[in-house]
Amino acid sequence: MAENASSTPEFQARERIAMGHARVDRCSFEEAVSEITLRALARRTTYVVTPNAQHLVLLNGNARFREIYDQADLVVAEGVSLVVAARMLGQRFPERVVGVNLFEARCRNAGWAGLRVFLLGGIPGSADAAAAVLRARCPDLQVETYCPPPGFQNGKLELARVRKAIDAARPDLLFVGFGAPKQEYWMCDHGRTLPAPVCMGVGGAFGMVAGVVPRAPNWIRRLGCEWLYRLHREPRRMWRRYLIGNPKFVWIVVRQALSRPPNGDSLPRPSARTASAGSLT
Repeated sequence: MAENASSTPEFQARERIAMGHARVDRCSFEEAVSEITLRALARRTTYVVTPNAQHLVLLNGNARFREIYDQADLVVAEGVSLVVAARMLGQRFPERVVGVNLFEARCRNAGWAGLRVFLLGGIPGSADAAAAVLRARCPDLQVETYCPPPGFQNGKLELARVRKAIDAARPDLLFVGFGAPKQEYWMCDHGRTLPAPVCMGVGGAFGMVAGVVPRAPNWIRRLGCEWLYRLHREPRRMWRRYLIGNPKFVWIVVRQALSRPPNGDSLPRPSARTASAGSLT
C-alpha cells in the first residue's frame, strides 16, 4: 500500500519498555485508542499486537514470532502480568491496556468516525454475534465478518475466500481472532497486501463481546486474577498455559531483573518505525 509521507501525519514516538524479547510501548488506554483511530483515518499501514505473559513465553522460543513483534507499530501491555513485571524491572506502564476493551472502544469510535470494521475468525458464530452486539451499541457502525474453517491457512482456495471477503468490505480496521501466534503469523503474511490499513490481533475477544465466552466478574479483573477464573472454567484447555507458562514468564522477568543495567531497560521507540509507520514484510 503506497503512502505519501507529506500528506500523512507523523505519530508520537514513545518510549518502549524491554521485557523479554518484546519492546512494549509505554502508553495509556486512551493513547492507544487515539493512535489507532488516527492511523486508520490517515490510512497509515499499522500492525498492533497486545502482549501478555503467554506471548512473552512464546517469544522466548520462537524466532519467527520475535521477528513479527519487532515489526509491530504499536505494542500495548495487555496482560496485568506485564504491568507487575515492569515494576520489578524498575519501569512503569501508565495502565493495563485490556485487549477486549481496546477492541470495543475502537469499534465504538469507528462508528462515530465513519470507519469500516471487519471481524475475521473467532469460534464459529462468535464474530456474527459480536457484530450484532456492536451494532446494537452503535447503530452507525459498519461491520462485516468472516469465519474461515479450521486449517484454512494451509489451503489456497480458502485463503482466496478470506481475501475476497476483506477486499469486498474494504475495511479501515481489521480485527483478527485466531489466537496467538496464528493470528500474528497470518497478519504478517497477508496484512500488507490487504485494503485494511490497521490490523490487530484480538484472540478470543469476539466470543467475550458476544457473551459466548464469559468474562470474569469485575472484582476478579480488578485484582488481576482473570487467569484464575479462566483456569477454573476451562482447566483442560488452560492448565498448560497457566500452570506451566506462568512460571516460565516469571523466570524470564526475574532473569532480566537480575541482569538489567542500573538505568533500567527503557528504550526509545525507533525513529525509522515512526517515520515509515511500519512494514509487514
